[in-house]
Amino acid sequence: MKEVDMKKMGITFAFALIIWFIPVPHGVSPEAWHLFAIFAATILGIILKAAPMGTMCMLAIGFTALTQVLAPGNPALSITKSLSGFGDKVIWLIGISFFIARGFIKTGLGNRIAFIFIKIFGKSSLGLAYGLGLADVCLAPAIPSNTARGGGIIYPIMKSMAISFGSLPEDPNTHRKIGAYLTLNSYYMNLIASSMFLTGTASNPMCQKFAADLGINITWMSWAAAGFVPGLVAFILVPLVLYKLYPPELKKTADAPKMAREKLKEMGAIKTNEWLMLLAFFILLSLWIFGGSLSIDATTTAFIGLTLLLLTSVLTWEDVKSEKGAWDTIVWFAVLVMMASSLNELGFIGWFSDLIKTQIGGLNWIIAFPVIILVYFYSHYIFASATAHVAAMYAAMLGVGVSLGIPGMLLAMMLGFVGSIYGVLTHYGHGPAPVYFGSGYVDLKSWWVKGFEIGVLLLVIYMAIGGLWMKIIGYY
Repeated sequence: MKEVDMKKMGITFAFALIIWFIPVPHGVSPEAWHLFAIFAATILGIILKAAPMGTMCMLAIGFTALTQVLAPGNPALSITKSLSGFGDKVIWLIGISFFIARGFIKTGLGNRIAFIFIKIFGKSSLGLAYGLGLADVCLAPAIPSNTARGGGIIYPIMKSMAISFGSLPEDPNTHRKIGAYLTLNSYYMNLIASSMFLTGTASNPMCQKFAADLGINITWMSWAAAGFVPGLVAFILVPLVLYKLYPPELKKTADAPKMAREKLKEMGAIKTNEWLMLLAFFILLSLWIFGGSLSIDATTTAFIGLTLLLLTSVLTWEDVKSEKGAWDTIVWFAVLVMMASSLNELGFIGWFSDLIKTQIGGLNWIIAFPVIILVYFYSHYIFASATAHVAAMYAAMLGVGVSLGIPGMLLAMMLGFVGSIYGVLTHYGHGPAPVYFGSGYVDLKSWWVKGFEIGVLLLVIYMAIGGLWMKIIGYY
């Protein structure tokens, strides 16, 4: 019972029952309404942390199959449809990418890349911030867990650098020396990197799937093309603005390149497994970029990359079996996608979009666009999971916006970007947030205040510059 909070679970079940027994609204089928009750309760349970996300999703599958909401009167077809999410290619793209990410950590290539950038850029605190950020951006295309990327690779290096310059987690008087600045900046850069690539964070492929359900096709390359310019501008400006808003006391870090060189010396020459990992990375990147013209799907590319790593023994099957984060993600991802897609197929998303359109039908799309983005962004204060937020609101917000005349690709991409950058708002807003906040370098008030300020900056960059860039490249 340690994993399950019975009080919060009771609230979750009560919430489901209330929705279930509310008279079905006009225009909605009973099956769609009852599936919505299960879906909404699952999201609430995840937000309340009534139980681990995987447990909540197992409950969702059980109740979806038991109540036969997907296939009334046909129990065999009901369980088949309840498990249909596991056959979705998007689920396996993100799962296999987790396995590939393990190769970066196991071989040490991820750390080597970070130390190389520190050696080049680390002569000042600002340069150190850019060096760590650049390492994150370079790793983002192949490491979809921004928690593993930030918490497993960047954070330990950042913390050791801060401590080496006398900024100690246990001594509040030294936090502002450099540790606090690097902590916030590394977290923000992680979110920016996550927004730039379809495989940058786990929720991005979920956005791709929901957009496809509404007839909007997003590929790995189309996401990268749209995200490159706003991401680059954010990458350049955020460390500079934070440097002014929350300046480190230590401006020069001349010893950082020396420390990085020493670490690289300890690691020795690039090993065979690192070269093989690098080769796999470039093959993956090339096929994700150009695979469309060769009729090679992004998920197929991921399978090719994983197979290469297994055949060369960079990864073993034991590594794959022990990658708990990947299997956990595959499970909850598949269940949430199944329910959200089924809600669309049963007409619930269309009904909800029409309902909202009726209320604000006279709104010009140029006004509706920023309203939808702002609502989606700031509603993240009530979500402790970026994935739960995407599952709960992305499809509905996209459906509403498209029904109001907002260009589909523009809105789908912008909501996708926001699914990463809204993490700046709180210390629980995205996967890596608890890791960075847990360092102790930044107090709660500063985290929220700076997050709000940087959030405004990121909204301006992505909506103004990103929106204009998508117009230039013909997305609308």
